[in-house]
Amino acid sequence: MNSYDTTPLLTQRANLLARLRAPVEYDMAIVGGGATGLGLALDAAVRGLRVVLVDSHDFAKGTSSRSTKLVHGGVRYLAQGNISLVREALHERTLLLHNAPYLAQPLPFVVPAYHWWEAPFYGVGLKMYDVLAGQAGLGATEFLDRRQTLENLPTLRESGLKGGVKYWDGQFNDARLAIALARTAAARGALLVNYCRATELLYKDGAVAGLVCQDQINDGEFHIHSRCVVNATGVWVDELRQKDGLSVPAKNGQTTQVMVAPSQGVHMVVDREFLDADAALMVPKTSDGRVLFAVPWLGKVILGTTDTPRHDLDLEPTAFDEEIEFILHESGRYLRRPPKRSDVKSLWVGLRPLVKPPQDEGNNTKTLSREHTILVSRSGLVTVTGGKWTTYRAMAEDVLDKCAEAGLVEATAKGQTQRLLLVGADGVERPIRPISEAPGWHSYGNEQGFVRQLSGADDVLCAGLTGAMVRFAVHHEYALRVEDVLARRSRLLFLDARMAIDLAGTVADIMKSEGAAAPDVEGFAALASNYLLQP
Repeated sequence: MNSYDTTPLLTQRANLLARLRAPVEYDMAIVGGGATGLGLALDAAVRGLRVVLVDSHDFAKGTSSRSTKLVHGGVRYLAQGNISLVREALHERTLLLHNAPYLAQPLPFVVPAYHWWEAPFYGVGLKMYDVLAGQAGLGATEFLDRRQTLENLPTLRESGLKGGVKYWDGQFNDARLAIALARTAAARGALLVNYCRATELLYKDGAVAGLVCQDQINDGEFHIHSRCVVNATGVWVDELRQKDGLSVPAKNGQTTQVMVAPSQGVHMVVDREFLDADAALMVPKTSDGRVLFAVPWLGKVILGTTDTPRHDLDLEPTAFDEEIEFILHESGRYLRRPPKRSDVKSLWVGLRPLVKPPQDEGNNTKTLSREHTILVSRSGLVTVTGGKWTTYRAMAEDVLDKCAEAGLVEATAKGQTQRLLLVGADGVERPIRPISEAPGWHSYGNEQGFVRQLSGADDVLCAGLTGAMVRFAVHHEYALRVEDVLARRSRLLFLDARMAIDLAGTVADIMKSEGAAAPDVEGFAALASNYLLQP
């Protein structure tokens, strides 16, 4: 699908708002432009439903651009005995790698063994991972001796190393996958509008019948009428649920019970020399029992861990200092050259929406469900949360099943997105430059030839970003602000925050020359400073 033939008309802001203003009754209105909402918009549009999606900020602004960049079945979930979740994720992993091969690819992982029992202990579980994957496997698990382990991870700490285990999972570019989903859904007829906040729910005869939305760029208000409204706002689902006046109240007359317990994942980026490998390092159990990753990504290395309880829901959360020190310390136990604060190029935090059991007051997010949950309120508001990027497509199918079961949409045949190539994927053949390497033209799949023809193709702003790419982002990828380009269309903010700040003015000038009305350089500089780690 060469969507650039049609996308300019689909993503120009004035055209989008004109369509939003039109007196149309939609089959489904979706609030939230992350993995869940975008996947649902695509699946519903492919089934022939009239779909509109709005997001208060940019697509994938929240959790969906802040993942560890892994497409995985969930090795650690095997230890929890959640076989069905692992099996589903492994199946969906294969589909994602097929449908967006230039954005999602296989990646080898090595679990080092510094005690005699670690390799056989973890190896048995990883062999089970292979069995569950079956024909969907990406490569066989291998036991490595000391020499082979160092060949795969040459910068690993050698002292005490016994060997290791190598297994396969997937890696992807999360924010660019989100944009590919948005553009593919748009090409199938869905209306998607970023920077448009849902402020109220509309009702008819006691049932949810639409939304009131506010344009965050020019303050216009829109009334959207829809048979079905889906709340897919991730960790923020409870905010819209509280606005649903007919939701089932909690006990003692309190407002609707909170259903999400946020869990933070802290990630920091260092230069590739710290790992200097095409394989990732995975430590299944750190000193406090969590997982630690060192993952090569877009020419850098992501260090990170997950599962720290967090109670605030800031859209731009900052890392706790103890988490920063923990990651640096644990990484230093496994890498030959321990990273220091001054080595960190960018630091970011993602909030995961873990589903909270009824009346649960605990703070241990490691025990909460990784599976998604779908609720339908008395008034018909559909809320979906939980899950993960890998299973976004399966989540969409489950939501549509639930909506049909509740009589909110017509029942339609599922499975239509299983082998649906996303924008840019048609005709893309392997081998492709791995996601672990520095970004470049290959990040655009079969559209790279078109992007190269745009003005500024030879104007290199930094590695992986040209003037042509900025223009493409404005005209074809919904980019309205400097942040959209530097954080999500390119990933520079997540790779090198200082460089992103330095380039903001240049990017803004290009955007203005292409008609973007709100680049907001000062706002970006303030935001980007949170990605810098002070020595």
